[in-house]
Amino acid sequence: MSKKIKVSKAAKGIKFSDNWCFCVGTGRLGLALQKEYQDHLDMVQKEIGFKYIRGHGLFHDDVGIYREDEVDGEKRPFYNFTYIDRIFDSFLEKGIRPFVELGFMPSRLSYGDNFVFYWKGHTTPPVDYGKWTDLVKATIRHFIARYGLEEVLKWPFEVWNEPNLPGFWRNADKNEYFKLYQYTARAVKEVHPDLKVGGPAICGGADHWITDFLKFCHEENVPLDFVTRHAYTSKQPDITPHFFYQELHDKTYMLDEFKTVRQMIDQSAFSDLPFHITEYNTSWHPLNPVHDTVFNAAYLCRILSEGGDYVDSFSYWTFSDVFEECDVPRSQFHGGFGLVALNGIPKPTFYAFKFFKNMDGEVVHRDEQSLIVRKDDGSFALMVWNDVMEKGEGFEKEIEIELPLDCEWVFVKKSTINEQYGNPWRTWIEMGRPRYPSRQAVEILKEVAKPLVTTSRMNVEKDCLKLNLKLGKNEVTLVEIMKMEDESHTYIGLDDNKVPG
Repeated sequence: MSKKIKVSKAAKGIKFSDNWCFCVGTGRLGLALQKEYQDHLDMVQKEIGFKYIRGHGLFHDDVGIYREDEVDGEKRPFYNFTYIDRIFDSFLEKGIRPFVELGFMPSRLSYGDNFVFYWKGHTTPPVDYGKWTDLVKATIRHFIARYGLEEVLKWPFEVWNEPNLPGFWRNADKNEYFKLYQYTARAVKEVHPDLKVGGPAICGGADHWITDFLKFCHEENVPLDFVTRHAYTSKQPDITPHFFYQELHDKTYMLDEFKTVRQMIDQSAFSDLPFHITEYNTSWHPLNPVHDTVFNAAYLCRILSEGGDYVDSFSYWTFSDVFEECDVPRSQFHGGFGLVALNGIPKPTFYAFKFFKNMDGEVVHRDEQSLIVRKDDGSFALMVWNDVMEKGEGFEKEIEIELPLDCEWVFVKKSTINEQYGNPWRTWIEMGRPRYPSRQAVEILKEVAKPLVTTSRMNVEKDCLKLNLKLGKNEVTLVEIMKMEDESHTYIGLDDNKVPG
């Protein structure tokens, strides 16, 4: 299959949106106390550079913010910020701000035994809404005291997580969530009216919650500064003891969800509000091997390319496999959400994100499998991908690209991940799937995780550069085309033919 793309010299477009790297997800915040977690975040920030990070468990017992002292037979709240200071300090030092999810319920404030995950995040309404709002206000006031009002005003505060699911909110009680949101949003604004608060952070399949939530906030005059939702494209699972297997919808399924909810907001009384996807991925389960594959990377490229047209941010869930929703991970690769696998091994999707970091420029061409941008100096960067959901070999695609350039030659760097290159999951399978690989095996996995990089010098003929790209199955390729000066003439006596070999 061959495709031709010709970019005219007069082609004009808008700057490619960086909404794709506005935020990234994390496992519960208490995991940030682990060294490997911090090492992975260092890697992600150095190579990709997200602006915000969002995770569960701000008020979970392992972070330890809410405690109670008993004085004269009376239980009095005590707020302990020792660990959250350590966690948020580490984020800010890495240049990433918290997108604060206000949840889950501290055990001492929870009503009953409704909880979720291996680490037992309590997901009930508070036994005392007064103590809950006091906790929210005390926590935010502490953040302001530590980091300054100017900084904290840049932090979004999201109320809860997926209340439309009974596991995350007792009985998925919509009216009770609206009550929680009302109390919480007003508590946030009581600390400072310019702080940003939003919700309802529902998952897919319950968009009537969005409509009802917007109506509730409008009719009850409840503060609302942004709307949040989650998005996944997986179908019903085939469950085994160690893995979940799920077929996926086409990637347009997620883009259509983005469009639909954006339209719902625009048709409400809150038409100008920002819309954030605070979680998205292929599968919604952290034991699905699809997350470890090069297919996952290729599949998400169109969403990364087009999603920013409809939402103000979309936050990949998650940056690291240091993650414990279903117990401590049982093996090197286990289907975890992360961009980075255990032992600091970047997955193919990590490199898809890193490739997109190079796409800062004016969009001059975009379609379902390519994105081309023109840089300020007139050079180009382009990404192409070939996601293939079917099993088997073959499925190659050829793309011919013509680019206008006003120079004699260019330096071309091509970076590629596909089934053969940048695919440590495949090498791990060839090793026999070691659950806890040796140090030597880890180093091998790190080596093979790197993309294939090739370079060339290409002539520009009649102000046109012609590229012929052949994409393998599930390939993602970044091509960087750079104008450079040839300084070969400055080397006296230069003769490469005299070099042995």
